[in-house]
Amino acid sequence: MREGAEFVAQSASPWLPKVVDFLNAIGIETQAAQLPADCFLPGVEISAGGLQFDVSQLLAASDLLHEAGHIAVTPKSNRARLGGQLSAEQQLPHGGEVEAIAWSFAAAQHLGMPLDELFHPDGYRGNASSLAFNFSVGVYPGVHGLICAGLAQPGPLGTDSSYPKLLQWLRD
Repeated sequence: MREGAEFVAQSASPWLPKVVDFLNAIGIETQAAQLPADCFLPGVEISAGGLQFDVSQLLAASDLLHEAGHIAVTPKSNRARLGGQLSAEQQLPHGGEVEAIAWSFAAAQHLGMPLDELFHPDGYRGNASSLAFNFSVGVYPGVHGLICAGLAQPGPLGTDSSYPKLLQWLRD
């Protein structure tokens, strides 16, 4: 059993083991840890380009997907420097908040996670229901950035891109 796997198994969320396994499989090291109570996002911290989470503080497994989105849309050469609260200088073109949201939606779709789990009521600073609505009707904020970053493919003129299916999970 991987380090921290026993904490994942004890989680109340059936999504947590799936999310953790997915993130580790695509190359975002994700492990359980005891974190301080003052994390920017309760129970989740980016550390050296990976994720640590504290099951006792985590609001939803989907919060891991969102933070992983920040890691995934950051160029490989910058990923290891990510940590703590992401600052403006850590966010590069096509690697910001809106792209992380679009990436987390693609990951949730890949996992079969429902929108109300991804955009849970305690997340996104009160904008969860608006985001869920937009994505449910095919309005995808951030997808243009994913295309520019080489993660998604544009469709032919007048058609949608292949999104939410991504070409790759991590930006080169």
